[in-house]
Amino acid sequence: MSADPTVVRRLRREEVEAHAPELAALVLDAVADGASVGYMADVSVPQAEAWWRAAASADDARAVLVALDAQGIAGVAAVLPSGSAFQPHRAEIAKVIVHRRARGRGLATALMCAAEREALAMGRHALSLTTRRGSEAEHLYRKLGWMRVGLLPYDSLRPDGTPCDAAIYVKQFNPGPVAPNLPSGGRFAGAKVS
Repeated sequence: MSADPTVVRRLRREEVEAHAPELAALVLDAVADGASVGYMADVSVPQAEAWWRAAASADDARAVLVALDAQGIAGVAAVLPSGSAFQPHRAEIAKVIVHRRARGRGLATALMCAAEREALAMGRHALSLTTRRGSEAEHLYRKLGWMRVGLLPYDSLRPDGTPCDAAIYVKQFNPGPVAPNLPSGGRFAGAKVS
């Protein structure tokens, strides 16, 4: 792995499987820091590895992108294309995590930009993601042109068991005939940013 902290690359399926322990370590670090990434405080290494092993074997063209530093995998983001026939233009960005040791170096921005490029390369131009309302991630997503379009009250629990709301973000690129009323560049006509 590269020592350049700005290197972001897509892992092949077999690499996701091989690096499941490092990817799980990112999850455990995020949970220990209180992040809502789908797990409670008592998550085990095998549980965290299971998501990545499932991602490696998924037959849905998903992309797992990693940011690398001198210690190995320092961050991750996944692009999950919609599997529905009526949503061939959609993808979700998920599991955006940067290890605490590597924060403040622009890795989350690099991962998000790479995820957007990957989604566009897949032909997916309507992107969405969900994050915890009030999280530091919200500032990043807005800075990158994502728009918050809604909240899901009491959507999930933080790792410590306290409830939290989910903020739903979208970004649209070159919508073409799928949604002619939406201009390109990540902005929605007539929509109010919350």
